[in-house]
Amino acid sequence: MVEFIEYQVNTGEINMAVDSEILDVCIKEKKKEPVIRFYAWSPKCVSLGRNQSPDSINIEYCKKNNIDIVRRITGGRGLLHDNELTYSFVCPFEFLKSGESVIASYKEISSAIIEGFKLLGIELEIGAKKKVNTSFDYCMSLTTGADLCCNGKKLIGSAQFRKQNYILQHGSILFDLDYECINSIFNEITDIESIITLKRLNEGITRRDVIESLKTGFKNYFNFT
Repeated sequence: MVEFIEYQVNTGEINMAVDSEILDVCIKEKKKEPVIRFYAWSPKCVSLGRNQSPDSINIEYCKKNNIDIVRRITGGRGLLHDNELTYSFVCPFEFLKSGESVIASYKEISSAIIEGFKLLGIELEIGAKKKVNTSFDYCMSLTTGADLCCNGKKLIGSAQFRKQNYILQHGSILFDLDYECINSIFNEITDIESIITLKRLNEGITRRDVIESLKTGFKNYFNFT
């Protein structure tokens, strides 16, 4: 049976440890169905991709402004976790139709998220592959086939890690962005026009609304009982 872990608010270090622990427990217990978790971050936190250099961020600014810095188990570029909802989805390859394929598995999991957002009246599409601008260190400034967009603008950025035929995918759903803070952390000017937030789409939507809609979307897409 699918397992949903309800909304939690933790420090960045705890959030990353919990995701890793869930993955390891699923592997150890040979769990056949997904574990899906929803969480937020307190205080603000910058997560660095698995192989990303900390030189890409302004560490002194983060220290002065009580912003945690952690490293994700997944790849990708730096991300500010602030006014958002994060999801994590852990499952064995065999649960998905094409679990061994990174691209296909992203599409399957993203399709369930798309189903959930339809219940909120928001139509999402899987991001189109674009040539990566290597000058950007902020994750949401880039759009790939692992991301979800609304009207061509990025709303959800996701990343995967794979271990012993299991997948951990987690992603950031933007409610709002502090552009001044992001520009200070990443020493770059964020392309505001490439990003959309739930506040701009419908500021009345709450985290609880998103959680309940996503739970239904996952259940409907994967035919959970």
